[in-house]
Amino acid sequence: MTNGIYHAGLTVRDLERSIDFYRDLLGLEVARRQESSTPYISQLTGLPGTHLKVAYLRAPGDEGAYLELIEYVAPIGQPIDTTPCNPGTGHVCFFVADLDATYARLSAAGVPFTSPPASITAGFHAGSKTVYLRDPDDIVLELFQR
Repeated sequence: MTNGIYHAGLTVRDLERSIDFYRDLLGLEVARRQESSTPYISQLTGLPGTHLKVAYLRAPGDEGAYLELIEYVAPIGQPIDTTPCNPGTGHVCFFVADLDATYARLSAAGVPFTSPPASITAGFHAGSKTVYLRDPDDIVLELFQR
């Protein structure tokens, strides 16, 4: 039985580019970084010769789960179709205090969005607002305002 969430991991093409996006545009803080090609990494991934660069980020003041960004130096992977309806595709949702202002700021910076923010009109989150966007690797992210 699990007893908590430690991190959610996203595989990225260029770790530095992704850190720039998540830190400079979304406001996450880099908690730690590492690079490894130790044998246990190959065992863990099931990929012989695995070499990773990894960064752990989290929201300022949040002592909970991390967002783990992973760049495979070896083996090199291929981009996938991250359309939200495709099985195996996930997304990460971030709380924001002012969705409209965040949307305007990120749009001005060239971040691609699926649509303008949507007001949630039914269900558990009625009265909240949300929007989907894409990171530099076309990974789906969600911003959510309570």
